[in-house]
Amino acid sequence: MHKYTLQNYKNFLLFLFFLSSFLGNAQIGIGTTTPNASSVLDITSTTQGLLPPRMTTIQRNAIATPADGLLVYDTDLKLVYSYVSSSSSWIPLGGALPRLNFKRIRSTDNLATVLATELAAGGGAKYVLTANTLYEINGQVVFNFPIDLNGAYLDGLDANEDIIVKTSGNLFDGTTGGSVRNLTITTPGATVFNLNSAVSTSTFLLRDCIIANSASVGTIAGYGLVFMSIVNFSGNTTGITYTNIGQLLLSNQAWFSNNAGTYEKFTGTFNLIEKQGGFSNVSSGAYGLDVSTAGLTITGDAVLESVVFTGPTPATYIRPYATPSTTTFTGFNFSTSWTVRAAGIPTEADANSVGDFSMDYPVNSGLGVTLNNSTPSDIVKVGVSTGSAPSTVYSNLFRFATDAGTAGYNRLKYVGKKKRIFQVSGSISFQVPGTGVFIAYIMKNGTPLTQYKIYGRGAAVNDIIVLPLNATTELTTNDYIEVALQRNSGATGQLVVPNITVTIK
Repeated sequence: MHKYTLQNYKNFLLFLFFLSSFLGNAQIGIGTTTPNASSVLDITSTTQGLLPPRMTTIQRNAIATPADGLLVYDTDLKLVYSYVSSSSSWIPLGGALPRLNFKRIRSTDNLATVLATELAAGGGAKYVLTANTLYEINGQVVFNFPIDLNGAYLDGLDANEDIIVKTSGNLFDGTTGGSVRNLTITTPGATVFNLNSAVSTSTFLLRDCIIANSASVGTIAGYGLVFMSIVNFSGNTTGITYTNIGQLLLSNQAWFSNNAGTYEKFTGTFNLIEKQGGFSNVSSGAYGLDVSTAGLTITGDAVLESVVFTGPTPATYIRPYATPSTTTFTGFNFSTSWTVRAAGIPTEADANSVGDFSMDYPVNSGLGVTLNNSTPSDIVKVGVSTGSAPSTVYSNLFRFATDAGTAGYNRLKYVGKKKRIFQVSGSISFQVPGTGVFIAYIMKNGTPLTQYKIYGRGAAVNDIIVLPLNATTELTTNDYIEVALQRNSGATGQLVVPNITVTIK
């Protein structure tokens, strides 16, 4: 008995020796007999992994007094978390927190499943996206029902790879705003946009997209702001119509010659249109830009700037305003509400306003101007002689007009929208009834610009005085310019004016 006890004691001492040796090395190898010298625990396997404790977010947050560095796998957020005691917070490892209000739609997804909530919101007839939510398109996704943006954001990472397709009906259909970015949109046999905002303050954004091979690009109407930038239009049968939009901003759009129909059309009322940059290569039989619809109204300004128009038929680059009026001019396309500086079409801007008239009678005849007998006489417009109109020809009128009726003869009226300073030049010839000094004036709105008056002296009966006309003046819409004469001293009687020329630019 004593011998057995002694042997057990020796075995126990040997166990303690090995245990102390193991603890001194402080290394454990699982799946390896040579754990790495830098590790306390070395787990080696080519067929299995390490599985930390798994729990929901609620369970993770319920851990009482978690240790600094404690690791768990969150089954809700699909991330490994570590506890940081200094900040009393759980920090995800090896990844970022997923976006809130986010949904990814992959080419392999079943839309009835991944967009079940959206389809239910649309009554089974369309996908009503969740407002303020980002929907990412991953790959090519074919939609079987229309999309109602409903204030959401539809986005791709690469317009060449991320594509949405619909082959019948409308792709985007609704009365709300939203944005579409970084996508190729193709609707063979279908229409891309059927958007008519119910609220005039709503916004629609489209940028960095390709719209290709569609039966119709469609209609966008009723928005407070529409902003479409860096858009490639290719192979579409019919273009787009914009209607009743507060502010329409079109930037760097490319319309290729493989499009057909009317590329862009404006109808209704706009406060602001700005189309800047890009090009429109108008194919044979197509129109690049259509502003011909009756009632098209710009309450603020419209700008067409740095857009290049090319194609085989320049006459179809622009379909112009249909009805000539005081706001449109022969040989030009737009109304006075527009400022147009685009290659391939005429420049149209208030800065280019010009007008002139020439009154010219046959030799030994002219237009009578009756002055009163006081000295000096009244200042009298060179207007209409009794019973007949003056022999006046108006030409080169751009954003200038002449009034109808008696008062409008020998008058140029500015009809541009922006006030600007004009140079007025010309000359007047008149025959005097006798020796005297006479004065010629340029008048603005019936008031002489006296600082520009010019004197002439006749030495005998029937002398011809020729005086230059020059002035610089600011004109606003409907201001007008005329020419007047006055006797300063000398013979009384009627002056006879055989010719006047006036140019304003």
